[in-house]
Amino acid sequence: MIHFNVFVTLVLVLSFMLSLLNLPGVAGVVWLYSYCKNGTIFTRNGILQQIKNGTNFTSNGIYQQNLHSLLSFLSSNATQGKGFYYATAGQDPSNVAYGLFLCRGDIVPLKGVCQECVLTATKDIVQYCPKEKASIIWYDECMLRYSNESFFYRVEEDPAFKMVNAAPPVNESERLMGLVATTMTDVAARAANDPSGKRFDTEEVNFTSSQTLYTLVQCTQDLSVADCSKCLREAIGSLPQCCYGRIGGRIIYPSCIVRYELHPFYRVEDIPAPPPSATTGDKRKIRMILLAVGIPTVLIAILVGSCLVYLLRKRRKAKENGKDLPELLQDMASPRMTEEGNLPNSAELPVMDLTTIREATDNFSDSNKLGRGGFGTVYKGVLTDGKEIAVKRLSKKSCQGLVELKNEIILIAKLQHRNLVRLLGCSIEGEEKLLIYEFMPNKSLDFFLFDSSKGVQLDWQRRLSIINGIARGLLYLHEDSRLRVIHRDLKAGNILLDHEMNPKISDFGMARIFGGKQSEANTKRVVGTFGYMAPEYAMQGLLSVKSDIFSFGVLLLEIISGKKNSGFFSDDGESLLIFVLKCIQIGLLCVQDDPADRPTMSLVVLMLRSDPMTLPQPTKHTFAAKTVAVSKESSLNHEVFSANELTVSDVSPR
Repeated sequence: MIHFNVFVTLVLVLSFMLSLLNLPGVAGVVWLYSYCKNGTIFTRNGILQQIKNGTNFTSNGIYQQNLHSLLSFLSSNATQGKGFYYATAGQDPSNVAYGLFLCRGDIVPLKGVCQECVLTATKDIVQYCPKEKASIIWYDECMLRYSNESFFYRVEEDPAFKMVNAAPPVNESERLMGLVATTMTDVAARAANDPSGKRFDTEEVNFTSSQTLYTLVQCTQDLSVADCSKCLREAIGSLPQCCYGRIGGRIIYPSCIVRYELHPFYRVEDIPAPPPSATTGDKRKIRMILLAVGIPTVLIAILVGSCLVYLLRKRRKAKENGKDLPELLQDMASPRMTEEGNLPNSAELPVMDLTTIREATDNFSDSNKLGRGGFGTVYKGVLTDGKEIAVKRLSKKSCQGLVELKNEIILIAKLQHRNLVRLLGCSIEGEEKLLIYEFMPNKSLDFFLFDSSKGVQLDWQRRLSIINGIARGLLYLHEDSRLRVIHRDLKAGNILLDHEMNPKISDFGMARIFGGKQSEANTKRVVGTFGYMAPEYAMQGLLSVKSDIFSFGVLLLEIISGKKNSGFFSDDGESLLIFVLKCIQIGLLCVQDDPADRPTMSLVVLMLRSDPMTLPQPTKHTFAAKTVAVSKESSLNHEVFSANELTVSDVSPR
């Protein structure tokens, strides 16, 4: 059976060739992916079942009637030249159907293309998801979704869909990804702030003398400027994880999409049309030759290549899956540290049976889902002895392979600290790759920090305790452990909270290990989350402990402000004003552009604990990419300041 990716490739190639032939009556749209919330599944015994948890609607019921009306509204409004439209159908709140469609911004002016895509989507979505109350379907030209719950004016990044160009990576992968990041950042800013509200933009820049980089970003038009920026920022930040070095890739969220290629994939106005070179009779002959020879040749080549790739992957998986975890880790380990800093040997770690984990999580039911990360979904589980656990189930399509899995397993097994999450075990059976952690009942820091209602639980004393805990954990990673570890993805979502709200740093899948006296490195593989990366790392791949310091500074400002990478404010509590100023100043010291100006974690901990300590003044912050270098010997120049440098005004009402 042909793999799904091969099928998509066949469709794309055929569509491209037929469009070149300009044959009449060959119009069509390219289906990419469909998502049915809690749809059909295959059980162990192979019987096809429907999950009975209230997400399906009754045939010929009120909701289905409302859904039918909704889809009619959407398709009819696509005929009016609108590239975006949202609507509701129904009066009873329990049966209202909410839906929208979004056409790719560059095809909206093309007569009939958006209409054809939306019309196709309204028919296909009820075929793929015949009884689901919430579904999404993506095409190359448009997206359509509906739900029984309102999702308008809200950023949604789940489910995420990623596609990578199957062509071989480019030689200058690092330069390409740097150009992608800088270009897309500019394009995203223009799209989010587009006064017309289209939330769409593209840009082409030269990659080499003969290659052009084409980029496209788009949000649903119901999002605010801030929400569109957030969605695009998260999507762009995910590109290095899935598409590093590839000549093309895309991240598709329900609320936004980003894509880049080294060939034009959207309407580019300044691409010159090919000069006329043949008569009508010649064109007809050329078409016949292409149809008779070209298409079969391409199909044969794709089929042969796909079979070879399939056999190689199958052989590799069979080889890997036939070994237990210790043997697999030993095979992947090498006598010396690899270029990416992997440890030279395996770790002793309990291996849990997959059946036990399935029973503990109720077969990974949605009711036990704790959250979703870049590499997979985390579930709550309860073992037979009553012990609660958290299980990270790596996605089968996850970009985190066995190397990253091994990296995280060995790191957490060897690192022991009260402010680092504890790994209890792991399991690798067939295509299942699982990591079992201690259960954190209070989820992650972002769950409280960026929610106005839950944020009130984080009083200033609690926030100070969390800041100190994170700082101690980073200090251990950077200076006190047997290994010097650079986390590379420090953010609120990776700070877990135990039952006493003590913070624990988690998710070491992207961590980098420095050996001996090594303090910096230049990596070709830039990973992490956009918005938390230090500029010298994101743009040039220059990695050091100061990269984590930058991320900590962003996180510190977020904890103080309660806002994600945005403006700052202080609480009305007068006694806390000095502490607020101190934390903001420490945060500004941590996010200085030059890595040499940023303090070490030991100094950060000292500054946080010392009330009367006078702090150095930070340099000017640009928060923009520029050429910087990590010095061989980073040091902080201490200067003596008078206490009169800092003044606090006590403002009271009259």
